[in-house]
Amino acid sequence: MIRLCINNEFDKIKQVVLGIADDFGGCPTLDQAYDPKSKENILNGTFPLEKDLKLELKNFVNIFHKHGVDVLRPVNIFDTNQIFSRDVGFVVGDTFFISNMIQKRMDEILGFEFILKKIHSSCIENIPADVSVEGGDVLVCEDHLFIGYSEDLDFHKYEVSRTNKEALDFFKVRFPNKQVVGFQLNKSDDNPHKNCLHLDCCFQPLGLGHVIVCPDGFKRESDLLLIKEIFGESNIILINRDEMYNMFANIFSIGKNIIVSDQKFKRLNNKLKNKGYVVEEISFSEISKMGGLLRCSTLPLVR
Repeated sequence: MIRLCINNEFDKIKQVVLGIADDFGGCPTLDQAYDPKSKENILNGTFPLEKDLKLELKNFVNIFHKHGVDVLRPVNIFDTNQIFSRDVGFVVGDTFFISNMIQKRMDEILGFEFILKKIHSSCIENIPADVSVEGGDVLVCEDHLFIGYSEDLDFHKYEVSRTNKEALDFFKVRFPNKQVVGFQLNKSDDNPHKNCLHLDCCFQPLGLGHVIVCPDGFKRESDLLLIKEIFGESNIILINRDEMYNMFANIFSIGKNIIVSDQKFKRLNNKLKNKGYVVEEISFSEISKMGGLLRCSTLPLVR
């Protein structure tokens, strides 16, 4: 049995679910796409090929194995994009929460059935039907639980609004001993430069006390002030709108001072190294064309 344990984003990762690209369905139509980055690459004729996606994921597996991490993979579901396992479910403490995803992604949970059978039923929780949430909007940081969400007007307006206000209310009740902090995100269904798909696209706490932040991802100035208050202004690593578009915030911590990042993120990687982090650099640029990166493709079970 798997004994779940996730209390932050950066303790030594012991067991993780990494997405797969097998039979992912190829290039979708514009109507089938559900994020502006995918739409952009469909229109430009640059949507990624399965062989390239599989190679990038294989290289990520190699990094995990190098650090002694047990890697689980979903069962293949034909004609289904199963790369971004982060959103299918997520672990807080010792509980696996099954996400309520958009209709176009609901089949992805079927690939997790054998993994869920390895978890005691008392540690699996279905979220109420009126609560919409995807794992990319949930970041665990010890006594804080950070939730990216949209108020009703934006939630019903944009397909890229994946987490609603009810999710924020749910977690406040579910975790009364945590400080649950909600951040409203900027959304756009058609312009990837103005869209923050999930909170982990503009916000990422790191193991040595730092946090990566893109101010353009946040709808409210007060949220940025709160981040400064929680982490300290000197610990904030700022990225700009273009870097958010390229997924700079969506890196993955293997341990407190070990980070997996895209090799193209030269400025960020150098800054991280100067602050004491070991940076494992791999190419994930093809996967990024689908609106996600390293954190999006992972679902940590045990840290």
